[in-house]
Amino acid sequence: MHGRATLMKVVRVYTGDDGESHFEDVDIPVEGQGGIGKLSKLIRGPGVLFREVDGDYDLDFHTAPRRQFVVNLRGSVEITIGSGETRRLDSGDILLAEDTTGHGHKSRAVDGQPRTCLFVPIDADVTLP
Repeated sequence: MHGRATLMKVVRVYTGDDGESHFEDVDIPVEGQGGIGKLSKLIRGPGVLFREVDGDYDLDFHTAPRRQFVVNLRGSVEITIGSGETRRLDSGDILLAEDTTGHGHKSRAVDGQPRTCLFVPIDADVTLP
């Protein structure tokens, strides 16, 4: 028996018409698949990358190199957009980085702690729910 759909929370950063990066909270539907739990629909992409950064990581404004999910495995990161708004993403949080053009965003380590994350690139033509 399939359970009802729930939503996985993702923080999206994207380039607006003004050329600046903006935040948006998005939900990825996941639906019950019996004994294996709940799954989203397959999101196509070319592979995965693992990344580790030291506790002094502090990257000035930059754009995402591609559309990708960034999953924090260990540690935290602060993402700041041009307006000065900052969001902190902790272990287990997911960022959808789509600001591949424009001014970009800053990212830096939190509390001098290293961070490990997983980059999951997604195909450019994928439409997310």
